[in-house]
Amino acid sequence: MLFNSYPFLLLYLPIVLIGFFQLARVGHAYAAGWLALASLFFYGYWNPAYVGLLLGSIIFNYAMGLWIAKAGIRHQAKHKKALLAFAIGGDLILLGYYKYANFFITNLNAVAGTGWSLGDIILPLGISFFTFTQIAFLVDTYQGKAREYNFIHYVLFVTYFPHLIAGPVLHHKEMMPQFAHAATYRFNAENMSVGWTIFFIGLFKKVIIADGIAAHVGPVFSAPAAGVMLSFFEAWAGALCYTLQLYFDFSGYSDMAIGLSRMFGIILPLNFHSPYKAVNIIEFWRRWHMTLSRFLRDYLYIPLGGNQKGKTRRYLNLIVTMLLGGLWHGAGWTFVVWGALHGLYLIINHAWHAVRRALGQDPNRPLSRPMHALCVFITFIAVVFAWVFFRADDLPTALSLVKAMLGGNGFTLPDNLFTRLPALHAWLSTQGWFAPSNGLTSGGMLNWIWILLLVVWFAPNTQTILQQFKPASDVPQPIERTRLLWKPGLLSALLIWALAFTALINLSKQSAFLYFQF
Repeated sequence: MLFNSYPFLLLYLPIVLIGFFQLARVGHAYAAGWLALASLFFYGYWNPAYVGLLLGSIIFNYAMGLWIAKAGIRHQAKHKKALLAFAIGGDLILLGYYKYANFFITNLNAVAGTGWSLGDIILPLGISFFTFTQIAFLVDTYQGKAREYNFIHYVLFVTYFPHLIAGPVLHHKEMMPQFAHAATYRFNAENMSVGWTIFFIGLFKKVIIADGIAAHVGPVFSAPAAGVMLSFFEAWAGALCYTLQLYFDFSGYSDMAIGLSRMFGIILPLNFHSPYKAVNIIEFWRRWHMTLSRFLRDYLYIPLGGNQKGKTRRYLNLIVTMLLGGLWHGAGWTFVVWGALHGLYLIINHAWHAVRRALGQDPNRPLSRPMHALCVFITFIAVVFAWVFFRADDLPTALSLVKAMLGGNGFTLPDNLFTRLPALHAWLSTQGWFAPSNGLTSGGMLNWIWILLLVVWFAPNTQTILQQFKPASDVPQPIERTRLLWKPGLLSALLIWALAFTALINLSKQSAFLYFQF
């Protein structure tokens, strides 16, 4: 079931909300159980066959968590460590089978010339998210950070529908106390108002912006497979459109998840914080998919040794972490290359900081406005370049686009540009700047790009607009200043309902969120 669908908005959500607060009057356990069952229904609406898989994963990890906790109480350190290794191994085997088995079999067949097959394996929706969430629970239990083991609350912690399909990746300590808090089960008008506001902002981002620009992405990325030789301009236009589509798609989902959760009185951690405003790749990963970055740091990078074992080991740890982060997103060589690129970016970034420290400069010192703008632009271009591999269907397609983006096919412009400016068109034609068009670019495509770039670089984000109402936990401080602060009132209501109406009348064009495939 999609957040951006009529069945969800007109049936599922109202029924779940009403049932939750009505049952809360009878008992909090009933309300929590209702929300857990509703979340399982939400998951099963896509494919009921995998509800059993999800429940099996929940029971396995809950039982292992209790076992690990008891071993800790009895001071059985070796036993506790063995249990943790066994539990995480079980989770990774499940994830590996569904997500990576066919990838490895295909590559093994290509190398060895064999013909092995496991048949068609359908990837269970959200398996990466609910697996990582539970691995975090197991490690937190091992470290003594998990304190509550109410089974209903644990089921809700894993299945909670606002985050189940595409994150954020949650920590046990972030959610369990909220499920146990009495205020969560009391209807709160402010929570409902703030929640719907955030949700509709996210819905507009997804339905109008992300899905609107998506029409310009597919033709460019499918052109190489059709034998079309892209120009420099067409390749960059397609890459920028995808960069913006993914931004507003994921930003929209993150807003909707936070908004939905707020309606139930539960505050989710922030997962998206204007990443294209980052001045370097280190900051980018503090702003993009923030809970996944946190997970990779806490449960992979630091256990590998982090930055505590010398520069060489630190850089190796960065590469390994980002390679695995790339594979987490998908079983394909394009994701491996994407992860490797970001690992290389991070190494360069950390090395540059080390050089500046050696020269007596503080890497964290605020930059001048021109230098800040330059750093943001360089970081953005590096991210766009890497997104090509993230989006491409295969490596040959990605390499074809990269070749065009680097000028391998020439630097001419499509001949359908500037036709509304005849004098400029005529002059550029005499200079040899135009070449026959592949029909992949248009004035509308260019308008999408420049308008949305202004939005991502200069407009306040959702948490900035609603900063007076704590829209999410872990919002980086200090928050940006803006005159567009949301306040309850008629004007705010009209503006939000205008966004909502515009999105709602376009729901017939619904599409799944891009992160659903991960």
